[in-house]
Amino acid sequence: MPRNPRSAGRHRMARRTKLATGAIALSLAIGGLVVVNTTGIPDSARADGADKSFFIDIAKVPRGNNVNLDLANRGARGTFTVDCGRNENGHFNGDNFIAQPGVRNGAEHLHDYVGNLSTNADSNNKSLLRAGTTCKNGDKSAYFWPVIRINTEEEEENEAANEEKLAADRANAAKDEASPQADCPDVASELEDVPDQAMDAVNEGLIKIDQDVDNANNQLAQGKQAAKVLDDLKNQRQAAIKKIADQMKQAGKPVAKPEDQLTGCAVKQNGEGGLDNGGENSKVAKGGDVEKKKSDGKAAELPGVDDNNEIGDNEGEIQRPAKVDLTFTSGGARRVVAMPKFLRVLYGDAKQSTNGPANARPSWTCSGFEDRLTELYPICPQGSKVTRVHSFPNCWDGKNTDSANHRTHIVFSDRDGKCPRGFKNVPQLRITLTYDIPPEVQAAGQYAVDAFAQEKHNPRSDHDDFANVMSQCLMNQLVKCVNSGKRCRQ
Repeated sequence: MPRNPRSAGRHRMARRTKLATGAIALSLAIGGLVVVNTTGIPDSARADGADKSFFIDIAKVPRGNNVNLDLANRGARGTFTVDCGRNENGHFNGDNFIAQPGVRNGAEHLHDYVGNLSTNADSNNKSLLRAGTTCKNGDKSAYFWPVIRINTEEEEENEAANEEKLAADRANAAKDEASPQADCPDVASELEDVPDQAMDAVNEGLIKIDQDVDNANNQLAQGKQAAKVLDDLKNQRQAAIKKIADQMKQAGKPVAKPEDQLTGCAVKQNGEGGLDNGGENSKVAKGGDVEKKKSDGKAAELPGVDDNNEIGDNEGEIQRPAKVDLTFTSGGARRVVAMPKFLRVLYGDAKQSTNGPANARPSWTCSGFEDRLTELYPICPQGSKVTRVHSFPNCWDGKNTDSANHRTHIVFSDRDGKCPRGFKNVPQLRITLTYDIPPEVQAAGQYAVDAFAQEKHNPRSDHDDFANVMSQCLMNQLVKCVNSGKRCRQ
């Protein structure tokens, strides 16, 4: 594993060392590593703040407890995998625009980002749309999770360039939030299983609908009268939606919602107005989350925040994943429908010690041992790699892209892949992160996930965040791949 910060994607190094080097005794047996008993690991040899009871030999984890594998054998078998890289460009910050919008360093731990290039605390629908992406297929969605660290004695690297880019992204997001924009009903999520004979025409219509909204936003930015812009946009949408509806009807799959309910748009500005669909989480959130705050341009006052990406007691060398797999599945459903654009989804609970265990989920395993998941940091045998598996909620309420607690609008299906009454099966995002953590580091319990201070690096606080910014056409293709049983990679 590279230790040179320049070869490791400009990852910051620890400002002080908490590891006991040269004190690790390992025994190698034929065919693998004989793991050290974690109860014998001295405190000085552990990752800062990570309790020795947080580590477990993966061989001691019971088999067959991975519910994701059970669901994979049910329902539609298709998958859609997006290649968005491994954060080679070093996009990090301590923000979370879903759970703590507008709060700088509100996460109190560092996030690894792939996909959308501008994601920060001030991100909004418009700023996400206008940004670039690391995804090869043009998906502008935001995918982010807390980093894993190992402490080292290496020197820090100057991150001035990264800080300058983050400041520019924040400023651009603030401008986008202040500018008027058209907020329109999502169309792709109202299409139930588009037949092959209608696919090209439907995709053409969805592309046209997105283009019309972009044009309307440009006109609003130029100061054109909002009422006139919205009236023209409604007429354009009526024509495009009628063509889509006609194609679906001819194919025997009529659009469920009346066309006139999909045509009308509203203007949103400074987080106000627009459609009442939870698109911006401006309400006071339950479960310890905070009210959205207007940024004053200053970083949050947090103890221990320094200029080398070490926040609070989260210290050490950031470990870039050796592999990042972003795959959408059926989640056990026979059929899924499209996610609406700008849908926000959370996995796990970063504050599980405060909120309780209800939303925390076992996320850890080792490569080759995917039939089991654990709530603890795994110690893997020789040749096996530390792996995190995050399978997101997949039952959408059919209306809201967010909710006050960021959870009630999208929940998990049951063990049979069925949703609660009134909810729709949408594609389930599964993020798999694989790491090249040296066996001796695993055995000594010297790696840990970034976390809020009160979590004390508890692996149960592992979590993940996703905001869908795919075009409606791309989402439609995703749904088709999943429902048809195809294995699509883009």
